[in-house]
Amino acid sequence: MHIYAFGSVCRGEVDVSSDIDMLAIVDGYDSRFNPSDYSVYSYERINDLWGQGNPFAWHLFLESKMVYSQDDVDYLQSIGEPGTYKSGITDCEKFREIFLSAKKSIDSSALTEIFDLSSVFLAVRNFATCYSLHAGKAPDFSRNSAKNLSIYSIPIDDPTYSLFERARVLCTRGLGEILSPAEIDKAKITLNEIDSWMIEILEIIKNGIYGRV
Repeated sequence: MHIYAFGSVCRGEVDVSSDIDMLAIVDGYDSRFNPSDYSVYSYERINDLWGQGNPFAWHLFLESKMVYSQDDVDYLQSIGEPGTYKSGITDCEKFREIFLSAKKSIDSSALTEIFDLSSVFLAVRNFATCYSLHAGKAPDFSRNSAKNLSIYSIPIDDPTYSLFERARVLCTRGLGEILSPAEIDKAKITLNEIDSWMIEILEIIKNGIYGRV
């Protein structure tokens, strides 16, 4: 059994809305670990992710901190660097589809606006993370990944970006103030800009143009 912390606590990005992401690597089912508190993986699955060069594997390899080892070995470091990440186009297209689904829902109904804005944040953050990893630059797994792409950063201002982040925290942790109708409208009017940004990034990936980032 090996236990790791990962995420914002390991990057030093902790604030009042942060949680602590924990990973447990175990042999088979282990009732001691509640999936609501831990990401629980078998050794076989971790090795599969490493071989695939999966973004989560790179995240763990670069940013996790070991908390406990039953054999005094840092297992994640012992298996070496993950394989080359090769699914950037597919993954970015997948997260754009999540974005488009949330955008369609927002355009058709006001009943789930905050949830849909939360989904937009999830899609945008993961889209940017996958791009940063695929482009061969320093991969960015932070909540601000979409703002850290130099000239290809998401073309919305920080206050507006924070509205999407607030929606995400509200939906996942139940923390923070409910977004006002005016704040929701402010976020909604940027959706076409976000889509154009995603389309541009996808074109960059498909054409292999990374030098200017």
